[in-house]
Amino acid sequence: MARKHIKLETKLILWGKAAGRCQYDGCNKQLYIDGLTNAEFNTAYIAHIIADSSNGPRGHKFLSDKLSDKIENLMLLCDEHHRLVDRKQVKEHTVERLNLMKQNHEDRMIKLTDISDSKESHIIMYGANIGKHNSPLIYSDACLALRPDYYPAETKPIALGMKNSSLQDDEDEFWNFENNHLEKIFDRKVRPILEESAIQNFSVFAVAPQPLLIKLGSMLNNFANVTVYANQKEPKTWNWQENAQKKNFFKLIRPENVRKNIALVFALSADIIDSRIYDTLGSETSIWKITLDKVNNDFIKHQDDLAQFRKFMRIVLNEIKKEHGECNRISVFPAMVPAVAVEFGRIWYPKADLPLTIYDQNTVRNGFIKTIEIENKK
Repeated sequence: MARKHIKLETKLILWGKAAGRCQYDGCNKQLYIDGLTNAEFNTAYIAHIIADSSNGPRGHKFLSDKLSDKIENLMLLCDEHHRLVDRKQVKEHTVERLNLMKQNHEDRMIKLTDISDSKESHIIMYGANIGKHNSPLIYSDACLALRPDYYPAETKPIALGMKNSSLQDDEDEFWNFENNHLEKIFDRKVRPILEESAIQNFSVFAVAPQPLLIKLGSMLNNFANVTVYANQKEPKTWNWQENAQKKNFFKLIRPENVRKNIALVFALSADIIDSRIYDTLGSETSIWKITLDKVNNDFIKHQDDLAQFRKFMRIVLNEIKKEHGECNRISVFPAMVPAVAVEFGRIWYPKADLPLTIYDQNTVRNGFIKTIEIENKK
């Protein structure tokens, strides 16, 4: 179809409003780069919502000529969607529908490009082998969970997990291997950002064995602005449930006597009976148990739930140190959801709290096994 001339100024304004991306709903394709080779060149088409000819797609007897060079009548499209709206499905793509696509896209670009450093956040994703299953973490889901408080600082996450590890968590080598890997990749990918980047917000999405999640949290405890997100079951989402009822639900069951060994038991996502702890550490053990009125694996629904846990656990760790003194260490037995495990690591202070030995329940080895030790810095 013959086109009337569109002024360069109009083209440049359209490119700016579209941010160089296809404005068709759900596409958002970059139109200045080849997705396969990364070669940079113009792949865009400028499409008329009302055709510049009365005989063209969605043409109008009077408006076609009047709007032929008007920015409000132009869309930036990729080749596929240009063909779709002007040739293959003209009737389905009405003026109203295309106007809505254009407006929604341009509004979204304004919001995204208005973001300041304080609203950007580095997305950290951590996943390791859980039993015989690999942990799935989807970047697009994480990006959605950030909004409206934050927006991704990069187009890709800071990925800390290992891929295709052949080791399983019933093997002693698994814990040494994963722990060493986490320390090295954290130092390589995360610490330089803390030291050099103007953006100091971090958003954490993690699904891994609980000892490794606690270790990850302990490495984040000197970071000022960290938000940990919960992998919820019902509904299946990372998004916070803003309408969820806020509640006080963490309970501490203190030991009756102060004994030689300290066990900090988290009976949150599953019950842990005391006999299992005595079988592991012996009878000379004081059990400090954190639990809920109703133990379940989907109790974190709101950011305030994690904030409450952090405040609660600071009190508990101080109480343990007060009762048992500084020349001791805490054996941790976790049955909790991933976000809570990370937060426990975050609130543990290496210069103030007792060192940790973290255990993990292992079905293959029929009981709790020692996994990772986290030392303090006294």
